[in-house]
Order: sequence, then structure tokens, then C-alpha cells
Amino acid sequence: MLYHLFEFLETSYNLPGAGLFQYITFRSASALILSLVISILIGDRIISSLKRLQIGETVRELGLDGQKQKDGTPTMGGIIIILAVLIPCLLFAKLNNIYIILMIITTLWMGAIGGLDDYIKVFKKNKDGLSGKFKIYGQVVLGLVIGFTMLMHEDVVIRVPSEIAIANNLEIQKEFTVQPYQLDNNDQQVKMAYVKAAWTNVPFRKNNSLDYKSILFFLGDNASKFIWLIFVPIVIVIVTSVSNGANLTDGIDGLLAGVAAIIAATLGVFAYVSGNSIIANYLNIFYIPYSEELVVFSACLIGACVGFLWFNSFPAKVFMGDTGSLTLGAIIAALALLLRKELLIPLLCGIFLIENLSVVLQVSYFKYTRKKYGEGRRIFLMSPLHHHYQKKGIHEAKIVTRFWIIGILLAILSIITLKLR
Repeated sequence: MLYHLFEFLETSYNLPGAGLFQYITFRSASALILSLVISILIGDRIISSLKRLQIGETVRELGLDGQKQKDGTPTMGGIIIILAVLIPCLLFAKLNNIYIILMIITTLWMGAIGGLDDYIKVFKKNKDGLSGKFKIYGQVVLGLVIGFTMLMHEDVVIRVPSEIAIANNLEIQKEFTVQPYQLDNNDQQVKMAYVKAAWTNVPFRKNNSLDYKSILFFLGDNASKFIWLIFVPIVIVIVTSVSNGANLTDGIDGLLAGVAAIIAATLGVFAYVSGNSIIANYLNIFYIPYSEELVVFSACLIGACVGFLWFNSFPAKVFMGDTGSLTLGAIIAALALLLRKELLIPLLCGIFLIENLSVVLQVSYFKYTRKKYGEGRRIFLMSPLHHHYQKKGIHEAKIVTRFWIIGILLAILSIITLKLR
């Protein structure tokens, strides 16, 4: 909103200083600060409102001292995160940008689904909340929207050498001209093209691109027509998996908010380099026009998560609930997909992965041993994994800090993949 206002003031009235809003770094920094301030300022009011409405949560019984003291802590604090993301985004981002539109849709849609789940738990006194299949339906719908938009919208393009575009029969967008752009190793200009393609970057690989169309090789020349058969289901699986992984990670004070902030900062770096033509060329990654606006959204997410920690760090004054956890996971998945970095998710979101795996292994092993030995046995003292360490007597603040450290290491490794091939 402010971007469009100051763009008008600069072009129409030559207002001094209005040009600052043309710089992605200025808008991102402003969005981060405003997001942080908003989350802190509105946090107490929202928490007080939640308490008045008696929106409290019964904490899972772990048999640990002090656990019962958390009973009644208000939940649905994810509202703080959602507001702290959306308000700065609406003010500082380009609202006609397809990537920003998709991220706003993702935030509102999954926020509504998570909010409905928390509402059923609190007001309907149903501890199971929204049926699992309805959560999946919601995530599938979001995956369909993201997947088909990436395949069909005219602004969702990547830059590749024109000879590669021609060789792979890629759809060159008419509004983008094929022009000399970069220099090859022989200092000869190479023509580049902006194309529609279901391509992604592959980490740790020299020729680091993967065409999803190649999976449908058996269709021959018809593979392009049916690319949605493979691409859209992949998008749905990623959105569903990461969203549910974030939901499982939200189990102790400050864990998910801190990990999400680390991941958001990393994705902000990816958004910056992918949206900068010169840096993308140097790093030999896809230049994705218009994706630089995702730096602004990532900054909003960082500020919102860090601001939420003001209230959610141990001992928590509020829990984010599914309103926040499902939304954070979906946002992270959508950002990775739009930046063509979805293959980095197992590394970047490694905390989500191990939390998910701990539950899968625990349940599978329990069922297997119950069938074989007549009694169920466990690998972990309790799952997800953070509860295992709680049961071992480690204070949850220490568990959270250690998980954050692991998250930072995974983030650094993810950024290193830009050059490590």
C-alpha cells in the first residue's frame, strides 16, 4: 500500500525521499521492525482478550513438575503472528505481485483452518479439534491453488539461456524479450529467455536444475501437457507435510516460533538472491522475476515470530495453537516452493523432519511390537522428540535452545548449498 502511494507521489509530484520505497532492503527492514513492534504492542491486548473469553489449553500430561501450572494458558496466540505478518506486508509489499498475493492467501487460509481447529477444541470442548481429514482437505486446496498458479500465471517465470529454452521446448513468455544478458566463459554474450517451466534447483549438484517434466518421460512430447499430474501432487505433499511437521514441533514454549524465525531468515536470503539478476547469475541459480517481494514477506514473518517469542518464551503467557503452527508450516512450504528451493526442505526444515520421524517411528514400532510380542514397546520415552528429552529431565528452556542451535546449523548448511556443488 505504502509502496504504491509513494510511487505515485514520486512520479506525480517528485516528492523527495519517496524513492526509498523502491529499494527492497528499505522496505524489508521497515517491515521487519513494524512486524516486531506490532506483535509486542498487540500481544498483551490479545492475550487479555483470550483470557476473558477463557480460551485456555489443557497441557499434555508428561508427569513433570510444573506442567500443571501451564493449564489454562490461553491458546490461539497465532492470531498475533498472523496480524504481525499481514499488516506490515499490506503496507510495504507490492500488492499486485502474484507471489505476495499467494502468500497472503496462504496465511489467511491456513490461519482460518487452524483457528477453526482451536475453536472446536476450546469452545466445543472437543480435545481432538477439527477432524484430521478436514485439515488435509484444507491443505490440499491450498496446494492446488499454489501448484496451478505456478504452472499457469504469466508472471511466474524463470530465466534460462535461450538455447536451453528452445532445446527443451519451453514456453517463452511473449512480454519478455530474449536479449543478450550474461557472459559465458569465453566472454561471449549469451541470449537469455524468460520462460514458463516446472523447474527447480537441486542442491549439491553442479548442473543444479531439475525439470519435473522429465519424470513423465514415458509420455514423450505430451509430457508438457500433463506436467500438472506430477507437479501439483508434489506441491500438495510438500504443503501438507511441512504444515503438519510444524504443528508437531509446536509442543514446548518458544520452540516453533524460534525455529520458524530461523527458517524465515534463510528463505529471505534465498528470496533476495533469486530476485537479484546479478547475484542469481553469479550463483548459477534461477533468476525469478518479481520474487524479490518475498524478501519483504520473509521479513514480516521473522518480526512476527521473534515478537511472539516475547510472550511465548518460557514460561509462556500464550500458546500459538494450531492457528499459528499450521499457518507457519504452510507459509514456509509456500515460500520454498515459490523460490524453487523445495528440495532443500529436508535440510532447512530438519527440525520438522526429525519431529515427524520420531512420531512415525514411535507409532510404527509400538504397533509392530504389540503384534509380535503382545505388548507395545517404545523407542522414545515420548514423542514427538522434544517430549522425549523432557521425560529425561532436561529443562524445556535448554531443549528449545539446543533445537534452535541445530536449526541455525541447518540454515547455514542450506545457504552453503548455493555454492557447494
